[in-house]
Amino acid sequence: MELKNMTVEQIEARKAEIVTELDKPEADLDALQEEIRSLNAELEARKAAEAKKAEIRKAVANGAGRTVTKSEATKVEVRNTKEYIEAYARYIKTGRADECRALLTENVSGSLPVPEIVEGFIRTAWERDGILSRIRRTYIRGNLKVPFELVASPAVEHVEGTTAVTEETLTLGIVELIPKNIKKMVKFSDEVMAMGGEEFLRYVYDEVTYQVFKELKAKMIADVTGSPASSDADEVGVPRVDLAPSVTTIAKAAAYLSDEAENIVVIMNRLSEAAFLDAMAAGNFSVDPWAGLPRLYTSALPAYSSASADAVYAIVGDLAGLQANFPEGDDIVLKFDDLTEAEGDLVKVVGRIYAGHDVTGPGRLVNVRKPSAVTT
Repeated sequence: MELKNMTVEQIEARKAEIVTELDKPEADLDALQEEIRSLNAELEARKAAEAKKAEIRKAVANGAGRTVTKSEATKVEVRNTKEYIEAYARYIKTGRADECRALLTENVSGSLPVPEIVEGFIRTAWERDGILSRIRRTYIRGNLKVPFELVASPAVEHVEGTTAVTEETLTLGIVELIPKNIKKMVKFSDEVMAMGGEEFLRYVYDEVTYQVFKELKAKMIADVTGSPASSDADEVGVPRVDLAPSVTTIAKAAAYLSDEAENIVVIMNRLSEAAFLDAMAAGNFSVDPWAGLPRLYTSALPAYSSASADAVYAIVGDLAGLQANFPEGDDIVLKFDDLTEAEGDLVKVVGRIYAGHDVTGPGRLVNVRKPSAVTT
């Protein structure tokens, strides 16, 4: 089957087959390597095409390029009215969509339109989060298998007429991203539930999205800190360096990164930052201990002062080495329970996102651990 006629699922299945074929004695490693590169290029091209289509659809929905039908115009205009936003808020609280549908014309079909302000809440949350905005996001249905080069011999220069170059050695590993529900339960008072439409949606989505994203970040930080020091058949390795905070610690850790690490950052607990500044002040150095790299903060990593020996207290690298796959999209789904704790005038709201995640980029991340013995 031609590559352009293959579905995304068929491409992923073929990539998995290639890994199996590598172990066969008659395998043509050059051909398999070229095929895997073609498959990856096709996936990236389709991703770019879908992004462009999404921009065009948005422009068309706003009136650019063609005449919008009555049904389309109604869906776009009605969902941004105050009446529809209020009805949508009541739908979120009760689960009943009758009032929302009553505001739409009978010509509008499909799923219940979401107010643009809700889309904006989620999009803004992704963009303003320093860590999650840098990871690689994909939207493939089911489990996603991501191949990576485990062992590959380098290219060599060949002079015409000399002995032929030796056959390339290529061994691929596969990281499988198995999606799981990441949930967070938040309790709200009846006073919050009594808020008006837009005020209620903003308050609830901001709070629940923050909590769900915080948990997702913690899980992905754990992917990095829990990775083996070197890669194996189903895990990408993350090198470890045992260094106390100093003016050269970050630079030494960054030296372990490959050429593919581009947008390098330093991730740590805010309390660890003080330890680096103390080291700089103690030595009377006017040197940037961060080696010019941006700093991101997370409580998912322990502070250096309270970390146990060999615990990871900082991560240096390019967060594109982390990948999250969202089979159902990266929106937050909300469910309400107004009965369990009704006697306390509290309402439970459970927000969830369905995602598989792990380290998929070799050479892009380094763990910095607290050494068991610190020398001055």
